[in-house]
Amino acid sequence: MRTPRYLWAAGIMLAAAIGLKAQQPPAGQPPAGQPPAGQPGGRPPGGMRPSMPEALQIDAHDGFQSIFDGKSLTGWDGDPTHWRAESGELIGETTTENPLKVNTFAIWRGGKPKDFELKVEYKMNSTNSGIQYRSVEMPDIAKWVLKGYQADIDFDNRYTGQLYEERGRGFLALRGQATYIPDGQKPRIIGDLESSDALKAFIKVNDWNTFHVIARGNTLVHILNGHVTSVVVDDDTKNRADSGLLGFQLHMGPPMKVEFRNIYLKTTS
Repeated sequence: MRTPRYLWAAGIMLAAAIGLKAQQPPAGQPPAGQPPAGQPGGRPPGGMRPSMPEALQIDAHDGFQSIFDGKSLTGWDGDPTHWRAESGELIGETTTENPLKVNTFAIWRGGKPKDFELKVEYKMNSTNSGIQYRSVEMPDIAKWVLKGYQADIDFDNRYTGQLYEERGRGFLALRGQATYIPDGQKPRIIGDLESSDALKAFIKVNDWNTFHVIARGNTLVHILNGHVTSVVVDDDTKNRADSGLLGFQLHMGPPMKVEFRNIYLKTTS
């Protein structure tokens, strides 16, 4: 059975984003899982095939650097009336007595990553939050306000895993979608990864989840608990961002609490 073109395209984008490379089998040996040449179904040795990935390890941090010490806000900048470090966690919280009038962010001040991978665990008890990246500050709106790409998360998991652009173009890829954004145009769906409901089943409620964000050039990949939830290729040269700030969102509205821990970053350019 031939692979549908949309799945082929999504696979090519994902492989490019995470750096998969082809591997030459040893001379005289068939590729893994294939019968020897000359046997039924066999083919000549030496064909190019993708290398076999290692076992999935969503908590692997080889080559990553911790950017949160777990006990202070050193390196981070956010409204101290809403953000704190406690018991190894970076916590954002609003209450009935201490609400927000506008979304606010804890901003990492260690740089403006371009191509990178970010791994972080999160847990929340209400409403909406997000992992902001390649973002810019909006001081005309308020202090600690960001605009840019967001790995979306919410308590009801309606949006969790999608790629949303805060204060920008809005929804760039819903959960389960691979999209392409032509220059000056709206996103186009080019493939389905898994159904939104199937991916939702892997999201834990009132428990810790691992979000893995990959940014390579104009290709952006969201991976949640080891499952790819959205892929975007952004060719909109006017509106896309090639680098920028990282941050975590605390959303205006009803009281909420969001917690982040084990925050690791690996920059590749």
